[in-house]
Amino acid sequence: MQAANYENIVPSNKPNQFRIIGGAWRSRKLSFPELPGLRPSPDRVRETLFNWLAAEIPGARCLDLFAGSGALGLEAASRGAAEVVMVEWERAAVNALHSHVNLLNAGQVQVWEGDALTYLRGSAVPFDVVFIDPPFGSELLQQSMLALQTGDWVRPGAHIYLEAKHGTAISLPGDWVVYRSKTAGQVDYQLVQVKS
Repeated sequence: MQAANYENIVPSNKPNQFRIIGGAWRSRKLSFPELPGLRPSPDRVRETLFNWLAAEIPGARCLDLFAGSGALGLEAASRGAAEVVMVEWERAAVNALHSHVNLLNAGQVQVWEGDALTYLRGSAVPFDVVFIDPPFGSELLQQSMLALQTGDWVRPGAHIYLEAKHGTAISLPGDWVVYRSKTAGQVDYQLVQVKS
């Protein structure tokens, strides 16, 4: 492994770092590049989310649409997801994600470099769990939900995680229902389920 890549993944006291909370890689710390708008879901949010998903993640096929730091997708892989696809368009973040995958020997994780909406215009293979945590203040949350619904990307009964800035209005597709929801500081997050 090259020294430059290693610097991106060693634990440090930098603020641009997250910790895997549970599973095979529990307590591992991973760093991510300092990029505008790149912010992993806070620890307490991820802990709550993965408690909600405890029975769903093992053996699941998961999609992390705006992977960023990789905190959500790698947490799912750590907890036993059979396959995780992480979609990210920012090159520096993509490089860090590849470094994390190599460091953790995470063969079940694929990194797809490109725009999330472009990915969703491809050939659909349904997922069991989808994480949607786009940059705050963008229209990407609504656009992604529409693309998922119309593109046959989610199985009946699938769970979709939505994260947005507190107070953001979210309009769910007709066959999606809120399963759980919470607010933590300036973050609203909810887990919705596709009707079976």
